[in-house]
This record gives sequence, C-alpha cells and structure tokens, in this order.
Amino acid sequence: MIEYDVIIARYGELGIKSPRVRRRFENKLVSNIKSSFECEIKVIQGRVFIKPANYPEALDKLTKVFGIVSFSPAITTITDFDKIAEDMEIYVDKLESDGLISSKTPFAIRSRRVGEHDFSSQELGAFAGSVVVGKIGAPVDLTNPQLEIFVETRQDETFIYHQKIAGPGGLPVGTQGKLIVLLSGGIDSPVAAYMMMKRGCQITALHFDNEPFTDPKALDKVQKIAEKLREYSNGVKLTLKVVKYGQYLQKCSDEAEKLTCVLCKSGMYQTAEMVAHKENALGIVDGSSVGQVASQTLPNLLATRNSVSMPVLSPLIGMDKVEIENMAKKIGTYEISIIQDGGCSAVPRYPETNADMERLIDAQEAIGVDNELKSVIDSLKTV
Repeated sequence: MIEYDVIIARYGELGIKSPRVRRRFENKLVSNIKSSFECEIKVIQGRVFIKPANYPEALDKLTKVFGIVSFSPAITTITDFDKIAEDMEIYVDKLESDGLISSKTPFAIRSRRVGEHDFSSQELGAFAGSVVVGKIGAPVDLTNPQLEIFVETRQDETFIYHQKIAGPGGLPVGTQGKLIVLLSGGIDSPVAAYMMMKRGCQITALHFDNEPFTDPKALDKVQKIAEKLREYSNGVKLTLKVVKYGQYLQKCSDEAEKLTCVLCKSGMYQTAEMVAHKENALGIVDGSSVGQVASQTLPNLLATRNSVSMPVLSPLIGMDKVEIENMAKKIGTYEISIIQDGGCSAVPRYPETNADMERLIDAQEAIGVDNELKSVIDSLKTV
C-alpha cells in the first residue's frame, strides 16, 4: 500500500472570483476542512495541500466538503531528477503490488510544472515516463492509457499521484448566508437542502410535526435525515427546529377540506418566514417539483406563496422523481426517507389542484390563520 504524505485538493469556481472574494472563500474552505478532520493545510496558487492525521478518514470526509472539485492523495519528493527517479520507482513498485500496473499496462505520465525551473513540463513527463518503462517495461499510451500517473512540480517540491477523486464541487458552506429549509421525512426536501448547501448556504431545517395526522416515527426520520445532512455541513452549524402543526391542520380540514393541502403549504411558508426573521435568514427552501403533488401545480404554487414576501427557493422545481431519487441515493438520505411512517392522513380524497386566490383568502379568514399560526410559532423548539 502506498504511504501518502499529502492530499492535493482542487477547487473550481472559487478560482474565478475577485482576489478579495477568493481569499475569503479559500479561508472558509480551509476552516470547513479543518472542522471535518484533524489536519494541517496550506493554500498555494489554487491548490489546497492537506496533511491529515488519519488518511482513510480524510479521504472519506473530503467527498463531503463543498467547494472541492477533486483531490489526490500524493507522495512528496524533491525537485531533482535523481530523487524523482528514486521515488518514482518506489511508487511504481507499490502500484504493481496493488495490482494497478504490470508490464502489459498501457500508461501515460501527465506532468505539470509551476514556477521557474531549468526543464519544461514535456521534459519532466518524458523523464518520468522513461523511469516507469525502465522499471517495469509497461507500454506508453498517451491517447488511451489504462493508468495515468501525475507528476506535479511546484518550485522545490514534486508530487506524484495516480488518482483524482471527485469532490462535491460547489461553494464552501457558510459563504452565501442562511436559509430556512422546510424539511420533511420524504425524499425531496433533503435533496433540496443538500443542493442549497452546495451553493454555499447555511441551512436551518424546519420540520412541521403533524401529529395526530402523522406517526411519531416521522420525527425520528427527520432527525436521522438532519444528522446525515450535517455530514455535509462541517464548519457551519445545521440546526433542526420543530413546530407543532396538527392543530392548524385540523382547522384547515374542518373549515375547507378540499383546500387542506394548499392551506397547509401556505401556512408552512408563513411560519418559515417568521422563523427566518428570528434566525436572520434570507429566504425559504422547499422540495417542490412542478406537478408532482397537488400543492405543486403552478396555480397552487402561486397561491401558497402569495402570503409571504420572502424569496422561496425550489432547487428541484424542474426535476422529475427519478432524478431526485438518484440524487437522494447519492447523498445518503434515500434509505432513511423510504422508511415507512404512514404518511399524512390529513390529505383530502380530492385535493384542490387549481386554487383560486379569492377562495384561499376566504378560507384563511375562516380558520383565523394569524391566530392559528401564532400558536404554531409559539411551539417552536430546537431538537
């Protein structure tokens, strides 16, 4: 097994920011990495050099740090051709023992040089390739290699590696302000939360406890989902807040049964807006996808958001269910979300799919929405 001494991490769109913004984002990225695992870090010319205390842990954690596009465990040697040759031979020995290269494995050297040197990148690559051929006799194939070995020289240090592991990309969490996410135990809202975290937003998750219309197990699911999302939020606190919503739902069902789902979602947005003001958040996030359920038809989306002045962001709005499920599986929330919890029994048999604004306002007046939602917000607690 290769004994790495550094991990080289790369970022993407951070590099196109202005120098001042870039420094701020780099600092936050470094802070978030250090919150994920114990390590030492240097940022040099667009690369993040990480020396972790525990390499296997670090490799796993880095796949969940937003802002990182890719990373490579590497060995460090001195920028001297004799020393590069010596360490390249040791590296090839390790690759061979791991079954990654043999005398029949087509390979390519990908070389890169940063700084002033008395050789070019092409000369560095040709030299490193000759070392590999001399050591194991593998054929060179620059067009379609089975294995790529990277040699990256930066001033007095040279790094050798063969892997580029994909990171999640995006922007470092905590660089773009805070949002309130309507978090249920379903498949969609955790994915919506993940996507906004990927864009650098800190989230506060807000769950609506619909007992007696939902099973108490629903809250357990949401807590597990929040814990999974926290794996992507190192360096920034992710808070889960819960409100009691069953009494409000009962009123909606009693006074305007067919409009229950529309009144429910409208009330959620209004409650989230009140929480946002308390939390100094800048917007609300939900898992809406056009036409997926009754409250997500275009007329109902318009009606339910009419009572709030704060932006409501729906990052899944144009995605279909299969795409959302695939994303949920990728981030690890799907298996939690599909745990059976009985669903919501407040959904009417024939829910309204084309809400009329005037009827909605009349229904809100009939149930005394302001007083009802005051009781909802008074029940707010942090889990």
